[in-house]
Formats: sequence, C-alpha cells, structure tokens
Amino acid sequence: MTRRLGGRAARAHLAADPVMGPVVKRVGAFTLVPEPREPFEALVRAIAHQQVHGRAAEAMLRRLIELFPQQAFPDPAGLLALPDGAIRGCGFSGAKVAAILDIAHKTVGGLVPTRRAAARLPDEVLIERLVAIRGVGRWTVEMLLIFTLGRPDILPVDDFGVREGFRHAAGLDAQPRPKALAEIGQAWAPFRSAAAWYLWRYADLAKGGFNAPSAI
Repeated sequence: MTRRLGGRAARAHLAADPVMGPVVKRVGAFTLVPEPREPFEALVRAIAHQQVHGRAAEAMLRRLIELFPQQAFPDPAGLLALPDGAIRGCGFSGAKVAAILDIAHKTVGGLVPTRRAAARLPDEVLIERLVAIRGVGRWTVEMLLIFTLGRPDILPVDDFGVREGFRHAAGLDAQPRPKALAEIGQAWAPFRSAAAWYLWRYADLAKGGFNAPSAI
C-alpha cells in the first residue's frame, strides 16, 4: 500500500532532492496503491500486456478467465491441464502461450513463489529467480515488485518513461543512460519506487497525459 511504499515519508524525502523537489511539487500527493495479486497472476497478466494494446490484452485475459468460471483467475495447474490450443484460442500468440505455460510450470515447481513466500525474499533474489522464466525480463519483475508486491526501493532504470521524466526534470537534452540514472538514484533510497512513480507522472505531464505502467 502507499504506506508500505513510503507515503508521506517518501514524498518528504524526495522533495528535499534538488531535481526531484520540483517534480514532487508539480505532481502532488503520492497515490500509488499496489494491486495485491499472487505473483503467478501478475506475471501472466504482464505477458498478456507485452507489445499489445491494453484493451487487446484485457480481452485475451477475459477469454482465458472465462475458461475457469468457478475461479477469479486460473490457477497454474488448471492452465497446464487445458487442451492443446485452448490458450492460443484466447488470442495469445505462440510466444505468449509458451511463456504463460512456462510461468505455470515454474509456479507448480516452486520457482515462482506465493505472495506470502515472496514477502520473505529480497528484491534481487526475486529478480534473479524470475528472470529465468521464458518471456520474463528484469523490467517485468521490477513492475511486479512495485505494482504487486509494493516494494519501496525499486528504480527501473531501463524504463523509457522513468528516464524521460528525469530528462525533463533535470533539463537535459537526452535521457540519462541506465547506469548513470542508477547512480543518481542512490540519493532517492529507500524510496526509489516512489521516485519512479513521480518520474512517470512528470514525463506524462510533460506530454499532456498519464500513462505510467499499471499494476500487473
């Protein structure tokens, strides 16, 4: 929740930073509230949303969920028990089907932890474990850490929106490289998730909208 992600303490800490201070003032209150899903569901949803419009992804997910009318979301064993072609028939590409099945296999096998088990694992341990899944990269796990698990100190330096937000905030001609932003962002610890959220907001305000990654 916002309290776990830092809330007022995060805002106060970032407001004292010479670059982030004006960002916080312009954006206002920190309102991010993570979505309390199981990591399995969050990863499947993330795969659905990769490289497609949000409405198309949600339509595929809706059709998948409709295959399990007694459940709010399919369980991994249930997905693995589906007939060949069932997931493909929901509109997922072959690559997405392979990734979803790999997530299910690795959840059944214990690599993907439950939300309760994930709470006991450090950020980098979760990243190292989950990037072994087909179709899951570091950015996807970072989104899981912020938007699903509510981890307070994640800075996704490879994210275009985060780097673009910092470019506007710092008055730069070009986005900082990920390594450089990681070094700059050390000053924002232990509230780097809030910093990322503020930079997403700031980038979108600069172009007249708000399209930060949603809870996966």
